[in-house]
Amino acid sequence: MQSYLEFLNSEGLGYHLLKNIPINDNVFRYGSTQFFSIIEESRQNSDKIQFTEDELDFLGTDIGSFELFEGKEVPLDLPMLDENTKGVKLNKPKRGGSKKYFVYVRNSNGNIVKVNFGDDTGLSAKINNAKARKSFAARHNCKQKKDKTSPGYWSCRLPRYAKSLGLAGGGNYFW
Repeated sequence: MQSYLEFLNSEGLGYHLLKNIPINDNVFRYGSTQFFSIIEESRQNSDKIQFTEDELDFLGTDIGSFELFEGKEVPLDLPMLDENTKGVKLNKPKRGGSKKYFVYVRNSNGNIVKVNFGDDTGLSAKINNAKARKSFAARHNCKQKKDKTSPGYWSCRLPRYAKSLGLAGGGNYFW
């Protein structure tokens, strides 16, 4: 682990590595300068650090990147409160809708869309059963799901949001 510390620019990433804290569970305040710098430093050192598949998936997003929007620099792919959507939180799944769950996301045109996902026939999510998780991930090709506007993307990541959805168990993994 000492070899990691030789090339790091910040103590923050070193802390994550020493304490074995996933990069996607950033210890800094959400949206802060340190939050973004850990992500950027992780991307810069991705060839030197062995990240988990979930961390690599996280680092493959646009989170931490910025673009100009209406003359203002805004973070990309960051689920924060959007002023133009009357308090709708982006990328935060909730219970309800026409299916079991729903989430608001921004599509490629910049519009906010509602994505309904989950079974609506009364089946339960068996996220604590390792065999069921493995089978679900294989059956639904979870590793290939990259489009946030598709129900499959959110179904594959349901365990990540288990606590906020009132489900038992869960964690930072695919089904």
